[in-house]
Amino acid sequence: MTTSIPSIAAAYDEAPVTLLRRRRLLLLGGLLALAFALPPLLGSDYWLNAILIPFLVLSLAGLGLNLLTGYTGQTSVGAAGFMAVGAFATYGLLLRVPGLPLPLALLGGGLIAAAVGWLFGIPSARIKGFYLMVTTLAAQFFLEWVFAKFPWFYNHASSGTISAPRLELFGYSLATPAGRYLLALSCVVLLTWVAHNLVRSQIGRNWMAIRDMDTAAAVIGIPVERYKRQAFAVSSFYLGIAGALWAFAYLGTASAGSFDINRSFQILFIIIIGGMGSIAGNFLGAAFISLLPIFLNHAGQWLSGGHVDTGQLQNLQKVIFGALIIWFLVKEPEGLIRLLRNLAERLRRWPLRF
Repeated sequence: MTTSIPSIAAAYDEAPVTLLRRRRLLLLGGLLALAFALPPLLGSDYWLNAILIPFLVLSLAGLGLNLLTGYTGQTSVGAAGFMAVGAFATYGLLLRVPGLPLPLALLGGGLIAAAVGWLFGIPSARIKGFYLMVTTLAAQFFLEWVFAKFPWFYNHASSGTISAPRLELFGYSLATPAGRYLLALSCVVLLTWVAHNLVRSQIGRNWMAIRDMDTAAAVIGIPVERYKRQAFAVSSFYLGIAGALWAFAYLGTASAGSFDINRSFQILFIIIIGGMGSIAGNFLGAAFISLLPIFLNHAGQWLSGGHVDTGQLQNLQKVIFGALIIWFLVKEPEGLIRLLRNLAERLRRWPLRF
């Protein structure tokens, strides 16, 4: 039995790709092992509570919005509203269903958020662009009003807030900073893996076809209306779980005001700065959003000798965020992930061309 020359050539072409893929998997596995092992052992409570946990939750929220806006092309500024649905639904399930395990409560909160997202995604079948953005903005204000108006959602608490119930899994308490970090990290890793496979499946390809040109997608037989509503539901599922983690793993207590319009814009900035239509870009954008205020605060205190006004620093952050949003939209619409890919390509060809 002989082997043809084209088959041998194809095998040689596939070998570097397979080797590169294995190296990436090994690198990713090593990073995940370090992420699970080192921060709980070596990280201080400040690093876990103030930096790592919000970074993970914002990354997950950015991923949820990116599935809708970056991969399906449906503009939304109501992400925080669906985060609120997930947070209040998870709280209600843990409060009113005795003995319900925490993973099932998170799953239930995500599914309820998905159902609400599917409902508010119905108008996407008829409108798009600016008008769809206004619809999601109305959903943001409506959901925020509902959770503030009706005391049943926060168990008639006089403060109008929900508090984190007892966080435990298989009898182990997750109330410590390390436990809440591991909870957030586990959810982010699992859902990122699901999203990675989802966007590479037929569903993801249909989403991207709708994003590029929905009329052409309808011509080739893709049920555009169904996939648009499906994208809203999947996005809201991710945002719902992110909202539950934001309330219970990060804040500890939350109200409807914890998921206001400013939170929606923050998540939108994450996917714009990190890169729309990219899973890795969500983590870059979340790291930028999480670390830049801390960097500006320390830099301002150091340059002024500790006499700088906090309000001025907050205004400076808003100016920098606004300038960066404009710069990314004009110069690099694909965000930080594209800049890193261009840099990696230049480094690969460095001896010859940079």
